[in-house]
Amino acid sequence: MTSVILSLMKTTVKNLSDTKVQLTIILDAEALADAEKVATVKLSKTVKVPGFRKGKVPASVAAKHVDPQALQEQLLDDAISKAVAEAFLAEKIQALDRPMVDIKKYVPGDLLEFTAEVEVLPPVKLGDYKKLDKKAEAVKVTDADVNDVIERMRAGFSEKKEVERAAKDGDETVIDFVGKKDGVAFDGGAGTDYTLKLGSNQFIPGFEEGIIGHKAGETFDLELTFPEDYHAKDLAGQSVVFTTTLKKVTEVSLPKVDDELAKKAGDFETLADLKNDIKAEITTQKQREANDKLKDALLDALIEKSEVTAPELLIADQMRSIEQDFAQNLMYRGVDLQTYLDANKFKDEDEWREKEVKPAAEKRVKASLVLNELSQAEAITATDEEIDEHVEVHKRQYANNPEVLKQFETPEVRRDIANHYVTEKTIERLVTLNGGTVTPHN
Repeated sequence: MTSVILSLMKTTVKNLSDTKVQLTIILDAEALADAEKVATVKLSKTVKVPGFRKGKVPASVAAKHVDPQALQEQLLDDAISKAVAEAFLAEKIQALDRPMVDIKKYVPGDLLEFTAEVEVLPPVKLGDYKKLDKKAEAVKVTDADVNDVIERMRAGFSEKKEVERAAKDGDETVIDFVGKKDGVAFDGGAGTDYTLKLGSNQFIPGFEEGIIGHKAGETFDLELTFPEDYHAKDLAGQSVVFTTTLKKVTEVSLPKVDDELAKKAGDFETLADLKNDIKAEITTQKQREANDKLKDALLDALIEKSEVTAPELLIADQMRSIEQDFAQNLMYRGVDLQTYLDANKFKDEDEWREKEVKPAAEKRVKASLVLNELSQAEAITATDEEIDEHVEVHKRQYANNPEVLKQFETPEVRRDIANHYVTEKTIERLVTLNGGTVTPHN
């Protein structure tokens, strides 16, 4: 607990925890007299006095006409606000929210004693961030990696021809289908004019194999069983029947893997040239992925070695952000939250929040706090020129959206961009301090 006497007030600070402090503030008669003058001036703008226009009443005249209760309320509000602001500044308290104020004693014109409790940024004690013992994974590109890309290229240059023969593995088909369990159609089990390449394993086991041997125009039933670990609990392990109509069979002819394929794929003379280019692209991608994993590993290690507490207020903010982003991702994938909960064996949303969302939010907050401390320890900042450059990059991305472009002129957005850039630089410094390499900023 610390105590300090400022002009006209006495402040005592008590640390309730790493993330919460309580200030006890006592204001004397002189401080209350100053607050009353300020309150009177404010109320004089609304009071009505014969002979004066509204808002033009002198404070000395208005003081005789203001409502005493309104004056006391305004006085207390002004006195507390001013005192808390001065105390926070003097004690270098970084408040995360508005403080909870509790008036302990008030003698009008003589004394005011109150407490102000608030969540604050906790102190962070960094671990030895130069010896985190994490290295990037070795990057290896195999022939199989290159051949996978080649096969996708072949598919892109394939020739297709509709045929009347029976479907076989590798053919592209167009089907209608309706799935039923116990004679009743189930959700998500029907499709019309659905294009399906046989052998792609898009459907449950047995479905694509069941189409093989049938010709266009045939309708047939496929009696199948959903896998025991299927994500939809009501279908997992269940026997169903798919009534299927094969409407079209297309034979897919793939080009040979030779120099001609390389020439079709780009500015290459030989297949070897193409393969070398593919290998270089895959290497770059894997190096980027390895570097990202290294950053995550180093940050995890730094959090583990440091002494840092995540304030509940910041955790709650991050939880809301994570839930919002997660809901959008599920929507894009066409999956609802309940399906996700079932597939991941959460009994309800509360358990999901407690076991998955909250730990992720706490990790985000701790990462932000240790990186902020590290940026200060390493004196990492963003110059005006660097911020301008990053603002321009963002502007180019939204060049056709005038409303968004306006936002980049606001101090808040500019500050957000600067903070993000400093965070990037700090993570990269962490990598280089531990022997890793990073791609220079553009």
